[in-house]
Amino acid sequence: MEKEDMKVLNKGEEEEMELQGYRLCRWRLALVGLGVLCTGGFLLLLLYWMPEWCVKSTCTRTTARDAEVVLLRSTDEFRRWFLARVRVMLAPGSNPFHSLDTQTTSPSSPSCPFPSSASPHLANGHTPHPNDGSPAQELIRKYADYQPTQIRYFTFHSTKYYWKDDVQNFEVLTGLGDLQISCYTLHSEHSAGLTRDQQEYRRLFFGVNEIAVKVPSVFKLLIKEVLNPFYIFQLFSVILWSADEYYYYAVAIVFMSVISIATSLYTIKKQYIMLHDMVAAHSIVRVSVCRANNDIEEILSTDLVPGDVMIIPSNGTIMPCDAVLVSGTCIVNESMLTGESVPVTKTNLPNPMPGERSDEADSAYNTEEHKRHTLFCGTNVIQTRFYTGELVKAVVVRTGFSTAKGQLVRSILYPKPTDFKLYRDAYLFLLCLVAVAGIGFVYSIVLSIMKSVPAKTIIIESLDIITITVPPALPAAMTAGIVYAQRRLKNISIFCISPQRINICGQINLVCFDKTGTLTEDGLDMWGVQRVENGSFQLSENIAYKENLVKSHFVACMATCHSLTKIDGQLSGDPLDLKMFEATGWILEEATEEETSLHNRIMPTVVRPPKQLLSPEPAVSPEQDMELFELSSAYEIGIVRQFPFSSALQRMTVVARLLGEKRMDAYLKGAPEVVASLCKKETVPDNFAAILEGYTKQGFRVIALAHRRLESKLTWHKVQNINRDHIETNMEFLGLIVMQNKLKAETPGVLQDLHRANIRTVMVTGDNMLTAISVARDCGMIPPQDTVIIADALPPHSGQAAKITWRYADKPSKASRSEEVNISLEDVCYVDEQKTRELYHFAMNGKSFAVIAEHFPDMLQKLVLHGTVFARMAPDQKTQLIEALQGVDYIVGMCGDGANDCGALKRAHGGISLSELEASVASPFTSRTPNISCVPSLIREGRAALITSFCVFKFMALYSIIQYISVTLLYSILSNLGDFQFLFIDIAIILLIVFTMSLNPAWKELVPRRPPSGLISGPLLFSVLTQILICLGFQTFTFLWVQQQPWYTVWPPPTDAHNVSSPMNVSDHNDTEEDDHNIQNFENTSLFYVSSFQYLIVAIVFSKGKPFRQPSYKNWPFVVSVLSLYFFLLFIMFHPVESIDQFLEVVSVPFEWRVKLLIIILLNAAVSIAVETFILDIILWKLVFSRDKQGSFGITPAAPTPQGAIDPSRLCCSGKMPKARYMHLAQELSVDPDWPPKPTTTTEAKPHPENGSNYQFMINS
Repeated sequence: MEKEDMKVLNKGEEEEMELQGYRLCRWRLALVGLGVLCTGGFLLLLLYWMPEWCVKSTCTRTTARDAEVVLLRSTDEFRRWFLARVRVMLAPGSNPFHSLDTQTTSPSSPSCPFPSSASPHLANGHTPHPNDGSPAQELIRKYADYQPTQIRYFTFHSTKYYWKDDVQNFEVLTGLGDLQISCYTLHSEHSAGLTRDQQEYRRLFFGVNEIAVKVPSVFKLLIKEVLNPFYIFQLFSVILWSADEYYYYAVAIVFMSVISIATSLYTIKKQYIMLHDMVAAHSIVRVSVCRANNDIEEILSTDLVPGDVMIIPSNGTIMPCDAVLVSGTCIVNESMLTGESVPVTKTNLPNPMPGERSDEADSAYNTEEHKRHTLFCGTNVIQTRFYTGELVKAVVVRTGFSTAKGQLVRSILYPKPTDFKLYRDAYLFLLCLVAVAGIGFVYSIVLSIMKSVPAKTIIIESLDIITITVPPALPAAMTAGIVYAQRRLKNISIFCISPQRINICGQINLVCFDKTGTLTEDGLDMWGVQRVENGSFQLSENIAYKENLVKSHFVACMATCHSLTKIDGQLSGDPLDLKMFEATGWILEEATEEETSLHNRIMPTVVRPPKQLLSPEPAVSPEQDMELFELSSAYEIGIVRQFPFSSALQRMTVVARLLGEKRMDAYLKGAPEVVASLCKKETVPDNFAAILEGYTKQGFRVIALAHRRLESKLTWHKVQNINRDHIETNMEFLGLIVMQNKLKAETPGVLQDLHRANIRTVMVTGDNMLTAISVARDCGMIPPQDTVIIADALPPHSGQAAKITWRYADKPSKASRSEEVNISLEDVCYVDEQKTRELYHFAMNGKSFAVIAEHFPDMLQKLVLHGTVFARMAPDQKTQLIEALQGVDYIVGMCGDGANDCGALKRAHGGISLSELEASVASPFTSRTPNISCVPSLIREGRAALITSFCVFKFMALYSIIQYISVTLLYSILSNLGDFQFLFIDIAIILLIVFTMSLNPAWKELVPRRPPSGLISGPLLFSVLTQILICLGFQTFTFLWVQQQPWYTVWPPPTDAHNVSSPMNVSDHNDTEEDDHNIQNFENTSLFYVSSFQYLIVAIVFSKGKPFRQPSYKNWPFVVSVLSLYFFLLFIMFHPVESIDQFLEVVSVPFEWRVKLLIIILLNAAVSIAVETFILDIILWKLVFSRDKQGSFGITPAAPTPQGAIDPSRLCCSGKMPKARYMHLAQELSVDPDWPPKPTTTTEAKPHPENGSNYQFMINS
C-alpha cells in the first residue's frame, strides 16, 4: 500500500499519531487461530504484547476511509503502537452544529467537521422522555424525511475521532471552539439556547457530559498484571520444576509472586479509586438550561452539550463543563486548575453595541484568551452577581473529556511512559543471560544424547538450564530495594504512588521549582509605601493608615482598587489585594442579594475608614454648612464600576464616588511601568525608574497607584458602558506600594546543597519576570556575580519575521561605582582562559518561550542549557519546558505546589508535589513537608535505591552464572545439584541475602557525582565479568583438583573414602539410599561447598556503601545473615552432621580436602575483593573510566550549567564525544564566538533555513 495512505492525527500537538487503515481478513484470522492452538496460547500472548503484529497478522491494508481497524503509532521518541476498532453510527445529519430543520436531505451534506472527545457508542443519549429506541433511532424516526448518514468513528484514550470527508482524515470534536466564532456572534447567535431536539442531536456526537474514570475490576487488573512477560516466565519455571519434582522452590516462587502481584494490584486499584473519587465528587449535578423558546428546564448535567445556555445559581455550584459567561458576574475558586485558592471575579464576555464594535468583539472566542469570562469545569462558583432580575447565564463551550478538567484527567489516565536507561539495560542484560542459557541448553542436549540419556530427562534438564540462568526471583529481588526505599521515604513524609520512579530520581541532574508557595511563602507581606506629592517622592513609610492620610487619594486608591468580596462574612480575593486593603484598616460593605435585585446596576460596594481613624475635629472650613459637615463625617466611597485586573494589560481600574460628591474618581493600580505610561508626565517623579529599580533589585513586588478626577458629564449609567481606555488616561501618579514575598527559611540551604551536588536548578513560575530574577538571586539560584540575559521574543507580524531581542538584566550593585549594564561574556571571564566558566543565565517569559519554541526550535535547546528563570509560564508551557529539557538528555525533577503544575509534575522524571490536593494525584511523589527540603532527601533515597538495584542485579546475575557453572560442570559427569542443595542455595542463601542487602539506608549528604545510569557501562560490566571469571576459575579448579586426589574414585564412591586420611569416626551414609540422579559424589560435594561460599563472597563484594549508601556494616540484618550463613557452612563442612548431610545429599570427604577447600574459598575471597576494591574502584576508575565519565556515568558535573559549569576544554581534550546531548551542545557553544548573544543584538528567524540553522544574529544600529 502506498505511503500516502498514512494519515497524521492531531498534527503538531502533543498527541500526534500516525494512522494506518486495516480490514479484517478471514483466512489470516483462521491461520492465527490455528497458531494459537498449536502454541498452547503462547502466540495469543505475543500478539497481546505486540499490537502491531496483532493487526498485521489478522488484517490487510486498506484506506483510512474504509478501515475496520486502525493501527496508531505515536510520533514521539517512544514510538508506541496502539490499535482501535472503527465503529459506524447512524445519525439524521453529519454536522452537529447544523440545525436539523435546515439540514439538506442529500446524503452528501458536509461530514462532521471536527472530532470529539466523548463516551461510548450510541449509549450516549440521556433523553428527558422515555423511548423504546436509542436516541439516534428516535431522532431518525422524528426526521423520517432525512437520509440517515453513516458516521465512522473510533475511540482512543477517552477521545472520539470522527471521519471527515473534506480533509480525508479522522479529527476530534471539542465543542463550540471548533466553529471559530467571534464574541459578537456568540452573543447574537448562541445565547438563546437549544431546542430539545438540537440538544439530543448534538449529544449523538459529543456524548454524555461526564468525565468517566472507570475503576477496573480486580479480575481485569489481575489479568493485565499476570500477563507481564516476567510472570509468564515464572509460570513456565514453576511448571518445569513441578515436572522435575522440585516442589519446594516452586511453592516459594509462587508465594513471592502472589505477594508481588497483590501489592501491585492494591496500589493500582487505590490510585484508580482516588482519581475516580476526585473526578466523581461533583461530576453529576442538576442544572437549569434556557430553551430556544425562553423556557427554563431543569436537566442533569450529563445531558449538557456545547451550545446549551446554562443558568448559574446565585448560591454557586461546581461547574460540570466549560462555559462562557454571557450575562452577570461570578466569583470563582479555581484552585483545581491554578493551584491558587484565591477567588477570581469572572465578568461576562464583552458585547458592544453594533455602532462600537471593538477588536475584542471581532476576535474569535478562545478559552485561553478569554479566560476572564470563562467558567472552567471542576471550578467552584462561590457566588454570582446579577442586577434588575437578570439571570447569570453561560453558554456551554466544551463538555466531558474536552474540558480543562477532562484534559487534566486524561493526562493522568494515559501518561507518557518515562524512559529510563536502567530498565532498557535490564532487558538487554536479560537477553545476554538468555543467550548464555541457550549455549547451556544446546550443550546439555548434545552431551545427554552422546551419553544416551532418556528423552524426558533430556527435555527437563536442558530446559532447567534456562530457569537457572534467568532467575525467576529477579522481579521480586529488584522490587525489594524499591519497597524499602518507599518505606524510608514514608518515614520522612514523602509518599509515592509510582515506585518505579524512585530509581529514576537517583539520576536527577536538574530540578525545576515553582516559585510561589514552593521557594517562597504563599502570601505577600506589606513592606511599606512611597507616596508622591507635587511630582516628587516622599520618604518611604511603613504604614498607610496614619490619621493625616485617611482622606488622601493614595489611601482611597488602596481601599477601592481591588476585586475583594465578602463570602460568608469573610473578606476574600487576591492575597495582594487583601494585604493592601488590610493595610488601610478600612471596612468593606457589600449590597445583599435582595438589595442588588431591587436596584438597577448601581448598587455599589462601599468602603469606609473606621470611626477612630477619622479626625475627631471636623476638617471643614467655617463657610461649609451643617449638612456638608455631617456628610464629611460619614466618609464613604462607593465602587461604581470595576475593570478587573488583566495580565495582558497588567493593571486594574475602578470608578468610585465619594459620598456627597457630584463627580466620580478613577483609581488605577498595576505594574509601575504601565501605570507611569498612563499618567501625566509632570506627575511622575524624575527619579521614578531609579527608585523602582532599587526595589525590584531587592526582590520586592512593586505596585503603582494613580488617580484621575472624572468629568461631571460622566453619569452613573455612562460609566457602566464606557470603554476602559477612556478612563485610563491622563492619570495623576500617586506613588508606590512595596510588597515582600519572603523566601521560605529552608530554600537557600537546600539550593546550596543541590549546587554542591552539581544538580542544576531552574525556576519556572507564573509570576513577574523581574521579581522572579530577584528571588533567584536572593535564594542563590543565580550567584551575585553572574549575568542574566533576558530573551524578549516577538512573533512575526505584518510581514516581519519572528525575532528575539537580547537585553542584559542589571546586576545587584555591590560596588560603589556604577557598572555598565551591557556586560559581555569577555568582561566576566578572563579572556586568556578559554571560556572556562559560563557565568550567564537566560531568563524569559511565557510569551517569549512560546515564540522561541515555534520559530527558533534549535535555539530553544541552547537556551534551556543555561535558562534559569522562566516567568509568566502557563501550565502547559511548564510541561513543554520539562520536555525541552528532557530533549537534551537532562533527567528532570519538578517541585511544585498546585494543580497548575500537574502536567509538569507528571511529565518530569521525578515530580514532587507539596500540596495534597489534585496535584498529588498527578504527581509521583507528594511531600507532607511544605518546603523544598524534600527534594535532596528524595534524590538521596533515589541514588541509594538505584545503587541497590545495581547491587541486586549484579548479585542475581552472578548467582545465576555461579549456579550455571556448577550445573554445567556436573552435567559433564551426568550429575547435578540435589533438590535440597538447590533449595538451600535458592532460599537460605539467595533470598535471605537479596532481601537484606537492599536494606542499606541512603548516605547522609548529596555528593557531586551521580551513580551510573545504566547497567551497560564500563565499570559495571568490568565488575560483573571479572567476578564471573574468578568464580569460573575457582570452580573449574576445584572440579579438576578433586579428581586428582589419591582417594578419589568415580561414582559410586567407596564407603570408606572419608577414612582414608582421617581417623574421625563418621558413620557411613553414602549407600543408605538409591541415588538415581547421581547426586552424591565428590565433585558435587566440593562444588556445593565452594559455590555456596562464592554467593556470600560476591554479596559482600557487591554491597557497596559510600558515597550513595550507608556502609554495609551499618546494615545489621545483612551482617547477621552473612555471618550466620558463614558459620553454618563452616560448621557442616568441618563437623558433618548425619541428618544435615543426608538432607543436603553431600558425601563425606577427607578432612585434609576440607582444609584445601577452605584455602580455595579464602583465596577466592581475597582475589574477588582485591579486584573489585583495588583494581576497579581505585586504579581503573581513575585511569580508564574517568575519561569517559562525562557521557557514560555522569560521575562529574551532573550538568553543564552556570551552577556547575563543565570545563569545555577538558571535554574537547578527551577526544570523545559526550553521550548526553546537553554536554555535546555545551561543547559546541564553548567554541561559538557569537554565544552568548551580545546585548546589542537581535536574532531573526529565517523563512528558509540554510546550513541547518533557522536564525541569524543581527547587530542593532
